[in-house]
Amino acid sequence: MKIHKLAENTISDDDYKLLIKFLQNRKTLTQSKIVNNFQKNFSDFLKTKYSVFVNSGSSANLLIAQVLIEGNFLKNKTVVLPSVSWATTVSPFIQLGYKVIFCDCDNTTLGLDPQHLERICQKYNPGLVVLVNVLGHSNNLKKITFLKKKYHFEVVEDNCESLGSYEKKKLGTYGLASSHSFYFGHHISTIEGGMVSTNDKIFSNISLGIRAHGWSRDMEKNYARKLEKKYNIDQFKSLYTFYFSGFNIRSTDLNAALGINQLKKINKISKIRHKNFNYYKKKLINFWSQSSNLNLVSSFGYATFVKNRMEVYKYLEKNKIQSRPVISGNMANQPFCINKSINKEKLKNAEFVDRYGLYLPNHANITLSDIDYITNCFLDIAEPIFFNN
Repeated sequence: MKIHKLAENTISDDDYKLLIKFLQNRKTLTQSKIVNNFQKNFSDFLKTKYSVFVNSGSSANLLIAQVLIEGNFLKNKTVVLPSVSWATTVSPFIQLGYKVIFCDCDNTTLGLDPQHLERICQKYNPGLVVLVNVLGHSNNLKKITFLKKKYHFEVVEDNCESLGSYEKKKLGTYGLASSHSFYFGHHISTIEGGMVSTNDKIFSNISLGIRAHGWSRDMEKNYARKLEKKYNIDQFKSLYTFYFSGFNIRSTDLNAALGINQLKKINKISKIRHKNFNYYKKKLINFWSQSSNLNLVSSFGYATFVKNRMEVYKYLEKNKIQSRPVISGNMANQPFCINKSINKEKLKNAEFVDRYGLYLPNHANITLSDIDYITNCFLDIAEPIFFNN
């Protein structure tokens, strides 16, 4: 019997042939011109000015968190994080000494609840709000943008689950910076890989420095010269001068070559994921579904809620269908958060997601016939439940 996987590889035979040819013809495998080309192509796709390729989406989040500190972009280090998110959306801010506050999710997009966010703003005056675009869907961007202007916080987006989704413009372009993931089973894959995108030149240059130890050699020449002048660094000493507290989270030309080829497929992949999402919604009309104001939902998985989740999970597994919790449920309940110094607000909706949420497979290789099978099995056993029940 066919296994209906939650995610499948986007790397095709043509991609493997490209990698073989690359290895046969290239002398340089580490970060070089191909990485620069991939960064430019990705910026062109997303419609941002700058992109910085790193070794994972998690590293992209870590890089953003560090650049915000090193570049003094924030009025303070109090950060609002989504309760429905991912471990490495949260971990960098704990590791780098931010004051972390969890915000509840809303009951439509599963992004930040704007009403709860405003109460947090009134109480804590945060310098930063992080958005996670959950499973291809946007947050309530209109209300959050209004709150941003009112309370003067910066916004960054974790867009690792939503590449290709758009309303008037693509998700990942609504804040100071955004992170993206190219891991196996994501919208496109570079085997391992991630990207930071921004329209801010200073943010981009600091990102290029911190990505590789904190030195200036990858930065724009004019920005690097300003640093040399500021710290009175000569040409020789500049070779090993570190201006920022950095990491080594570079990727390689090999991964970038794959990424360039993968980008050619993203529009087609996004359209298939969108079509599949709408078909799921039609088949599961009596169950809760995510909803957001998008022209295209590059759906990462189909989320819903069931009273008898463990029973559904076991039945689906028996019938060769994979399912998972909706991201990680309520992140505040995760063991690594429990004993940390985190302001845990009441997270009613996130607790509901934690208890009843699951998502079903959606990817570019799944067919409508596959969805028929998955939903028929699901309907055999699942009992619907809705928020506020």
